[in-house]
Amino acid sequence: MRFAHWLRVLLAVSALAAAGFVPVAVMAQQVGQSSGLPIPRFVSIRNAPTNVRVGPGTNYAIAYTFLRPGMPVEITAEFDTWRRIRDVEGDEGWVHQNLVVGDRMALVAPWQQEGAFALRASASPESGVRAWLSPKMLVSVRGCDGVACEVRLNHTGETGRTTTYQGYLAQEVLWGVYEGEIID
Repeated sequence: MRFAHWLRVLLAVSALAAAGFVPVAVMAQQVGQSSGLPIPRFVSIRNAPTNVRVGPGTNYAIAYTFLRPGMPVEITAEFDTWRRIRDVEGDEGWVHQNLVVGDRMALVAPWQQEGAFALRASASPESGVRAWLSPKMLVSVRGCDGVACEVRLNHTGETGRTTTYQGYLAQEVLWGVYEGEIID
């Protein structure tokens, strides 16, 4: 009965969209059948190692394993307590819902090999630079306004001392948040 209801809703929205009454963006929004949360959405890996399976269950083979906690992944589907995820490389597989957490993490420009990205004191592109971040650095996302994101980074230096940096990065250089997404 639940499926039949959603099928009727989808057909009605499709008909209205075809007639020009519903924006296309409304059609793209989906919610997970198990969680009721938006699909797709970004989450992060809770623990390491975390096995990613080829299907939704422990009887399926392991496709690959995350060796670092906190890595951002995108949930693309749900099946009961299992979540299909996509990683930064575009690889997909299934993990149990307990292996991901809603904490937002992001990778700085993982598509680049070199470069430096200004971590600024405020969201303004003219504000002072607090640190320079390299591609593939993992940051915790505190919030985004659609253009810039407030992030935090714990960096362990050569001496073994950990320094925490907090500031703003341009949203377009982060993998783990959507373009224009607002996070409070």
